Amino acid sequence: MSLRLAARLARRDLRGGVRGFRIFLACLVLGVATIAIVGSVRSAIQTGLAREGAALLGGDSEMRFTYRFATDAERDWMAGTRAEISELVDFRSMAVVGSGDAADRALTQVKAVDAAYPLLGQVVLDPPMPLADAFATVDGLPGAAMERALSDRLNLNPGDRFRLGEQEFVLRATIRSIPDGLADGFALGPRTLVLSGDLGSSGLLQPGTLFTTKYRLNLPEGADLRQTADEAKGRFTETGMRWTDARNGAPGIADFTRRLSAFLILVGLSGLAVGGVGVSVAVRTYLADKTATIATLRTLGADRRTIFQLYFLQIGALSLLGIVLGLVLGGLMPVLLAPLITAQLPVPAVFAIYPAPLGEAAIYGLLTAFIFTLWPLARTEDIRAATLFREALSQASWFPRWPYLLTILAALGLLVGLAMWFSGSARLTLWTIGGLCGALVLLSLAAGAARFLARVSAPMVRGKPAMRWALAAISTGRGGAFPVMLSLGLGLSVLSAVGQIDGNLRVAISGNLPDVAPSYFFVDIQKDQIDGFNARLDEDPSVTRVESAPMLRGVITRINGQPAQEVAGNHWVVRGDRGITYAEALPKTTRLTAGEWWPAGYTGPSLISFATEEAEELGLSLGDTLTVNILGRDIEATIASFREVDFSTAGMGFVMTMNPASVAGAPHSYIATVYAEERAEAAILRDLASAYPNITAIRVRDAIDRASDVLAGLATATSYGAGTSLLTGFLVLIGAAAAGQGARLYEAAVLRTLGATRGLILWSFLLRSALLGAVAGAIALSAGLLGAWAVGTFVFETGFTIIWSSALMIVAGGVIVTTAAGLIFAWRPLAARSAAVLRARE
Repeated sequence: MSLRLAARLARRDLRGGVRGFRIFLACLVLGVATIAIVGSVRSAIQTGLAREGAALLGGDSEMRFTYRFATDAERDWMAGTRAEISELVDFRSMAVVGSGDAADRALTQVKAVDAAYPLLGQVVLDPPMPLADAFATVDGLPGAAMERALSDRLNLNPGDRFRLGEQEFVLRATIRSIPDGLADGFALGPRTLVLSGDLGSSGLLQPGTLFTTKYRLNLPEGADLRQTADEAKGRFTETGMRWTDARNGAPGIADFTRRLSAFLILVGLSGLAVGGVGVSVAVRTYLADKTATIATLRTLGADRRTIFQLYFLQIGALSLLGIVLGLVLGGLMPVLLAPLITAQLPVPAVFAIYPAPLGEAAIYGLLTAFIFTLWPLARTEDIRAATLFREALSQASWFPRWPYLLTILAALGLLVGLAMWFSGSARLTLWTIGGLCGALVLLSLAAGAARFLARVSAPMVRGKPAMRWALAAISTGRGGAFPVMLSLGLGLSVLSAVGQIDGNLRVAISGNLPDVAPSYFFVDIQKDQIDGFNARLDEDPSVTRVESAPMLRGVITRINGQPAQEVAGNHWVVRGDRGITYAEALPKTTRLTAGEWWPAGYTGPSLISFATEEAEELGLSLGDTLTVNILGRDIEATIASFREVDFSTAGMGFVMTMNPASVAGAPHSYIATVYAEERAEAAILRDLASAYPNITAIRVRDAIDRASDVLAGLATATSYGAGTSLLTGFLVLIGAAAAGQGARLYEAAVLRTLGATRGLILWSFLLRSALLGAVAGAIALSAGLLGAWAVGTFVFETGFTIIWSSALMIVAGGVIVTTAAGLIFAWRPLAARSAAVLRARE
């Protein structure tokens, strides 16, 4: 019966509209819409990748080999599938224009294809022409196409000549797009397209050269792709073959999209948490305005349950309205803006209304609204009718009774569990939720401390009435310390953490380059070239250090006789081919952490020294066996030792080092890192590339720049998400300022009656806003720094340095935002007539 009565009363109350709940609705709409938009864009990309999988891959499936071409048995199997087949060779090289000291060089990712390429889609060139015409041999020189970034770097135009190794080519066109570009993944240099048959005299594909072959298969209609994949994996996986098919044509892009969207949804959750503070403030303010109504109902016999149900149903209905509006906005925005979003995306996307992300956003919104409204609602049960007539809602116990606390904790646990499930990353979710809870606690304590300090400081201020009034308002709660600290502070905390994480990742990648990282990586140095290579560098006083090592690549196929990925999961060491070296003696700079190095001249069973950290992640122990496939040959080796390997210096590091006899006779080349003064880098590259045209130089600073560009896109996306949290915080500030307008009206009227000028009163209002903003910004900065340190230390495992430019902007932003919100609602109290305000309060 109480529920029926509460429902009738709630309906009557809602006839008055949503006055008092505008900020409530805005916070919910914005938070739900953000999560819905992120989820919808993710679903659109995933649908596009699935639909265009074969086109993105350049065929129904791909068989990939490292360091070698397919064997006769592998080619026979491919032919037996009755598929169209295209062979590609992918490797890095130097594109050279001119000769001698005047030659210009640039790193390029060469994609050597056959006449069947591409099986699906079309290569778009500028000027437009068929690919066969771009490759045509004219006057004895084959043609080629390259990406515009490379042709501009080398100042090449169609008709100009350049060299790859010892083979000269003519540039016929620049590449506008290639159908399988996404499947190629990240490249250290712009691409060059040539016919593989034209590389015969280039000297680039010698034994041991770092190259990858890809065989694209376009299966006949009606062929069972899953069955074909299972058969290929069963036959050839342990020969080092890697299989990809149209079901996931661009796995790297799909993984990146999934992880980025998971992170953005968690940033969106931060925005919902900020909005939740606004929801809580709005509910508390609304209930305070309903003091007389609640008191009347209690004196007429309404019990606690009826009062609670009345406002729970009313706020629940408004919450549903806000969530529905957020879902409509979040579902329609990606569809309406599809042309603009598609133009910015490097991947295909199919925009539509996707129920799954909308359902996910709705669940987040419902739980957030429930958690943040139940707390202030529950406090109404502890208020007696007599005290309500004295407007004593604020005197109620701050904590609700234990059944409500347990319900709130259960809802919070459900929210955390669902966030872990939806995001697919339990660790990231727990870090985010833990950081938000910690920030809320820290900000709450800071708000209490700010009120206490203001109470203590106000009497000490002499001769500055505006400052004294501002401190007095903060100390009594009229300044809105709690809503300002929680809403603005939480939004700024998220923005601060994102800014510090982004800045520290950039520092970790490039900040120590001049002192730590090498100038160049040189790869594909042949055995008969390594002595001359070292001799050129040894005589150069600008070269401070040279490290070189034999270089092979292999795939770990088995661990202790079991398939590697079944034992190690999706760990990066077993996902693809890894660099391998061999050494007779323990290198001077290497420190063993366990086991022993093999003796000099050892020719027994194959042994491996494995990187310590990666071994711990894989669960490896001394005496375990690894089966490594090198050039199609399986080598079973026993782990004899573990050693420290530091990959953070951008220097040379190998997960696996083997005894020399294990790989005796295997074709291989050398890799070298050169540490030199920056002014000498150009001369080193010129001399070595001229003497050995087949070697490839990778300038570390250029590689860092390309990685930083990718990182910049990620930082921009996350900053947009954090900006949403800040916008929500600003809305909450406006709501808090609007809720306190009555108190400011009365305060201004009293002060003007006592002789204060409008300017002095306005200055007092602005001072209290600026003080709260500065404190909120400082606390948010502390929370953001702590969160960024934790993420950098425990998630990314990098060092941490405070990025002061970002830090100071956070504090300044807090002051500006709160001052602006205070200014918006300062004019009405100053313009109101004091007599009318004071008579209304009597």
